[in-house]
Amino acid sequence: MATLNMHSVVVTGSNRGIGLELIKQLAEKSNRPEWIFATCRNPEGPHTQELKNLAAKYQRIEIIPLDTSEPSSIRAAATRVNEKLKGAGLNLLINSAAIGKLNSLESETLEDMCEVYKTNVVGPLVLSQAFLPLLRKAAQGKNQEGMSCSKAAIVNVSSEAGSITNMYLWELGQIINYRCSKAALNMLTRCQSLGFAEDKILCIALHPGWVQTDLGHTMGQPPLTVERCVQETLNTLAQLSEKDNGTFVNWEGKALSW
Repeated sequence: MATLNMHSVVVTGSNRGIGLELIKQLAEKSNRPEWIFATCRNPEGPHTQELKNLAAKYQRIEIIPLDTSEPSSIRAAATRVNEKLKGAGLNLLINSAAIGKLNSLESETLEDMCEVYKTNVVGPLVLSQAFLPLLRKAAQGKNQEGMSCSKAAIVNVSSEAGSITNMYLWELGQIINYRCSKAALNMLTRCQSLGFAEDKILCIALHPGWVQTDLGHTMGQPPLTVERCVQETLNTLAQLSEKDNGTFVNWEGKALSW
């Protein structure tokens, strides 16, 4: 069975939920990445103590301020990662940060649509642009054929709520802004998979399931723990290859309908 074998990874939204658990489980791996860049909007904010505890326990967890809705913040974070890597490339960018507003078709607003779209879609776009030179460097430097998350990859954490075919959990919440943003993120992933194909950068949209996070609980009682979600997700990422480039999969690696 294939395993993740990375030198470096960037995870956005890493101070809570899935992002935080990704940092934890990556740090606990026997073959942990040499560099784990944990980004969040405000490292000195009220919800960062668990992340700080992990950084104190494990070496080479670097906490970096990054607001995915602010291009200048993204560029500053990319510069800092580049300085730490000292000429090495970035193997994996996980765009985990996301927001959502519990609006219906009748209550949806321009302001909420724009705010959610800026964070959930424009943010991952600008992040991929800012980190592209480092991803390209990793893809060129890794001595292995094909594509993989161990070599160079962008994983956009999406949602089946953005599936136009399935309309996942519609009966529990319309969340128009969130659904539209995730549908757009899926299209961005497809575009990235085509645009970065020659660079051998694997691009995937991943549905983590209905997880017991702050956002997940707003819809009811999620069945999936954060721990199991991330464990299965990391197993799935280890198995992905060029045949999966530009696809939409869930945490168990099963293909989903757009």
